[in-house]
Amino acid sequence: MQARRKAVILLSGGLDSATVLAIARQQGFACHSLSLDYGQRHRAELAAAHRVAQAAGVEAHKVLPLSLDAIGGSALTDFSIDVPAAGGQGIPVTYVPARNTVFLALALGWAEVLGATDLFVGVNAVDYSGYPDCRPQFIEAFERLANLATKAGVEGQAFQVHAPLIEMTKAEIIRTGVALGVDYGLTVSCYQADAQGVACGACDSCRLRAEGFRTAGVTDPTVYRA
Repeated sequence: MQARRKAVILLSGGLDSATVLAIARQQGFACHSLSLDYGQRHRAELAAAHRVAQAAGVEAHKVLPLSLDAIGGSALTDFSIDVPAAGGQGIPVTYVPARNTVFLALALGWAEVLGATDLFVGVNAVDYSGYPDCRPQFIEAFERLANLATKAGVEGQAFQVHAPLIEMTKAEIIRTGVALGVDYGLTVSCYQADAQGVACGACDSCRLRAEGFRTAGVTDPTVYRA
């Protein structure tokens, strides 16, 4: 019996990454999920990531410490910056400087150790907050970097960065996940969820999630404070 190809999936514990994990499993990959404890305000997502990984039956789930709060610059890592309500203009203060670049670099390192050449990430450039590191150009550039900067890449084992949600609306993502059996009640998306994962209902992430469920015609399992 041929061994399944290994893949590393960045798993935040949110709706998008849970869907990406389900897609990778459906495609037949042996999934290794990676979460980052980066000093984020919404640490309830780490417990959600554990639940999602356990439900999906991943090969392994790692949580790496990463102190992005030491440099701050984001409402998600600096508690002196308030999380804004949804609907602002421009790139919001919830953008975490270089987050996806660093996350993918760590996923790349683990993939090289595992002998995997496939990375999965749940970035989206349709229903999203305007983050520059969620665009197709970023994914394409990182894939080039991965093949230039690694021993495996230089020796001809081409890395591929999969971003299957990048051109999907939030409703399309939800419908895809439902079809694949994702239990969205396990996930946490809110930027200021409390320790139990109860969502604020006011931040941009809550707005996008709630609107996605409404448009998809799927019952929203999220527990909101208000």
